[in-house]
Amino acid sequence: TPSAKAEADRLIALNPDYPRWIAGVPPDRVSETAFVRAAVWADDIKAPDHGYTNDGDRPTRPDAGQNIGYADKLMHKYWHYKDIAFSTDGTPLAEADAVNAITQIKLFIAALPASSGTSDDVRSYDLVWLLHLVGDVHQPLHATTRVSQSRRDGDFGGNAVRVRPATGEVIKLHEYWDRMFGGYSTPRGAILDATSPDGLIHVPVDPKAAANGDPESWLQESFDAAKAFVYAEPVLSGAEPIELTKSYETAARTLSRTRAALAAQRLANLLNQAF
Repeated sequence: TPSAKAEADRLIALNPDYPRWIAGVPPDRVSETAFVRAAVWADDIKAPDHGYTNDGDRPTRPDAGQNIGYADKLMHKYWHYKDIAFSTDGTPLAEADAVNAITQIKLFIAALPASSGTSDDVRSYDLVWLLHLVGDVHQPLHATTRVSQSRRDGDFGGNAVRVRPATGEVIKLHEYWDRMFGGYSTPRGAILDATSPDGLIHVPVDPKAAANGDPESWLQESFDAAKAFVYAEPVLSGAEPIELTKSYETAARTLSRTRAALAAQRLANLLNQAF
């Protein structure tokens, strides 16, 4: 809604990277450009030049689930996922980290409305994290880790599995699913991809599914999709690097488009309600 867009724009402008995001951008594109850039800020801070640290940053720390705004200089990599373990060979499963994507999404949603009494600094921080995390939990490999006799600690959301897609390169399974839409390095490229005639904006979304505002069920959907599609053959039993088949890649593209479009509508609903 216009009011939700206005409040999102105002809060996003408080991010310390905002001046860089909009530098040289035509005035009529500032809002959408900043919105898209803000959505990847949670990944940007993993870079060494951003002043954030991962040293000793663990989900077991007392401050792992804190919500203090931009004064927080921890990367919080464990906020990007909740790895529900599964196994096909009977290997014992461990519980997911107590602080994870779902605990933080719930925390940030609660703090986002002005009526929460939370400062604008914290609300801005929470908003840019939510733009990222709502997308993350709809990506199946942010919801699971496959445990086996050879990988008792799991495959870390497919990061320990090597595959070879039709492009011929050997990459991590997680990376393959992460970059399904091309890995655009500019907001304009991402916007054009979404709004083109065959882009995400034209992917049908079930209104009933979109109205589901429960982050736990979003993650459960992704977990189920991971078992049904991500770890389907040839990934299920193939030798690494696993040669991905045409049918696998077609199914991956279809599932990714469906999940991304659904995530976008759920995000819009969340912001409309908060603002």
